[in-house]
Amino acid sequence: MAAPFRRKASRGAQNNISKSPESIIDKRMQEYNNETTRLVTHNASLDNERIRTKRQRLKFIVASIYILSGATQPLLMTLVKSAGLADKTCQLYMLAYYFGPSLLFFHLFNSTISFKVFGKVACIAVIDIFAQSLNYTGAALAGPTLFTIIYSSVTIWTAVYSRCMIGRKLNFFQWIGIFVVFIGLAVTATDSVSIGPDIFHGALLVIFGSSMHAMTYVLSEAIMGPSSHRISVEVNCAIQGLIAFTVYSTWQIIYTRPRFQELVKEPMEESGTSPLKAILILLSLSFSNLIHAYSFFYTLNNFPGGATSAGVMKGVQAVLVFIFSAFIYCGRMGGEEMCFSMSKFISLMIVIIGMLTFSASTDGILAHSKSITLEETEIPIISEEAKGAV
Repeated sequence: MAAPFRRKASRGAQNNISKSPESIIDKRMQEYNNETTRLVTHNASLDNERIRTKRQRLKFIVASIYILSGATQPLLMTLVKSAGLADKTCQLYMLAYYFGPSLLFFHLFNSTISFKVFGKVACIAVIDIFAQSLNYTGAALAGPTLFTIIYSSVTIWTAVYSRCMIGRKLNFFQWIGIFVVFIGLAVTATDSVSIGPDIFHGALLVIFGSSMHAMTYVLSEAIMGPSSHRISVEVNCAIQGLIAFTVYSTWQIIYTRPRFQELVKEPMEESGTSPLKAILILLSLSFSNLIHAYSFFYTLNNFPGGATSAGVMKGVQAVLVFIFSAFIYCGRMGGEEMCFSMSKFISLMIVIIGMLTFSASTDGILAHSKSITLEETEIPIISEEAKGAV
C-alpha cells in the first residue's frame, strides 16, 4: 500500500510544481506577446491597405489631370493660329510648348545619372521633337477636329510598339478595347474633314507624328521601368524639356529672329493681337504642357497598363476636344467642324465603351498576377514600442 501512496504524492508534487507562480507568469507573458504580435500585424495590414488606397486615388487623379490637360492643347493651338502665331517654319509655338517642362530643371541638381542614361533620354527627346513638330504643324494645317481623330491612332501605335519593344502581351479583350476606341473616333471623320489644299498634307504629318510620339511613350516607360538605369519622372521630364527647349531656342535665333517682322509681327497685327495677348497665349500653352508632361510621365510610370493605358487616354482626350470646342468655339470661331454633332456623340459613347473594356481587362490581369506577390512582399512595419512589448 505504501508504493501507490508514494506515486500519488509524487504526481501531486509535479502538479504543484507545474502550477508554480513562475510558470503561470511565463504562460501569461507568452499569451500577451502572442496577442501583441497579432495586433501589431493586424494594424500593419490596415496601414498597408490605407497606403494602397491613397496611391490608387493619386494615380487616377493624376491620370484625370493628364487627360484634361491634353484636351486643352489643341484648343490652345486654335488660339495660337487665330492670333497669328502659328507660322509653321518659325515653330514659335513649339518653343512655348517645351518651355513648361524645362522649368523642372532644378530636379537635375539632386540627381546622379550616368552619361549613358542621359544619352538615352536625349535620343527620346530628339524623337519627340520631330514627332510634336509634325503633329502641331499638321494640326495648324488640317484643323483641330481632324487632328484629334488621327492623333487618337497613338493608342494603336503604342500597343504595337509595346508588344515589339518591351514585350508587353495584350489579350484579346485589350485589343478589342483599343480598336473600339479608334473606331469610335473614326466615326467623326466624315463629319470633320473639310475640303482644302492643306488638309491632305496636314493629315499625313499628323499620321507620321502620332506614330513617332507613340514610340516615345514606350521608350520613356522602358527608361523609367524597373532596371538598373531607372530614372525618376521629374528627371525624365526635365531632361527632355530642356533639350527640346534648347533646340527650339537655337532655331529662333538662327531662323526666326531675322524674319520676325514678316513671319510673326505682321500676322499678329493683321489678327489684332497685342504683344501682351500673344505672351499670355504662349504662356498658357507652356503651363498646359508642363502639367501635361509631368502627369504623362507619372501616369506612364505608375498607372496600370503603362504606355498602352496612356495611349487609350489619348482617345478620351480627343473626344473631350470635340466637347470643349463645341462649347468654346462653336459659333464664335471656325466653321461647323467646331460644333457638336450626333456623330460626335456616338463617337463619345463608343470611346467610353472601348476605354472601359480595356481598363477592365487590364485590371483583371494585374489583380490575378500580383495578388500572390503583394501578399509575399508586404512586410508589416513594427514600431519600436511594439518591438519592446514583444
